[in-house]
Amino acid sequence: MNNLLRRSIFPIYANSLKLSCRSFADVPIKEKIDNIVKNNKVVVFMKGVPDAPRCGFSNAVVQIMRMHAVTYDSHDVLSDEDLRQGIKDYSNWPTIPQVFINGEFVGGCDIMLQMHQSGELIEELKKVGIKSALLTAEESKKEEVK
Repeated sequence: MNNLLRRSIFPIYANSLKLSCRSFADVPIKEKIDNIVKNNKVVVFMKGVPDAPRCGFSNAVVQIMRMHAVTYDSHDVLSDEDLRQGIKDYSNWPTIPQVFINGEFVGGCDIMLQMHQSGELIEELKKVGIKSALLTAEESKKEEVK
C-alpha cells in the first residue's frame, strides 16, 4: 500500500515542485522588464538594434520611430533568450517587436503602422511629453503659408 501511495502521489508532488521552481525563475526577468518599461517613456523590444534591425518588422518600427524623431530605449531579444520569452509572457503577445509607451503595451509592427498612418501615434506621444517631428514639420509648413 505504501508503495502504491508513493507512486500515485510522487508524480503530483514532483510536477508541482517543478512548476513552483519555474515560477521563481521567472520573477527576475519579469522584474527586469517591468523596470525597463516603467522607467522609460518609450521602449522597443526588437530583433537586433536600431542601427541594425534583424527582421523586417523590427526595421519597420525603427523607421516609424525615426520619422517621428522619437528617442526610445531598445532591447535586442536575440541576444537574450530569457528576455525574448520573458517579454512575450509579460505582454501576453506572441510576436516581436513590441512597443511600450508610458509603461503600457501598445503593440507590434502592425499596430504601430496603423497608429502612424492614422495620426494616433502623434497623440500618444504627446500624452507623454514627446513632440513628433512629423507634427513639427506640419506646423512649420503652416507657418510658411501664413
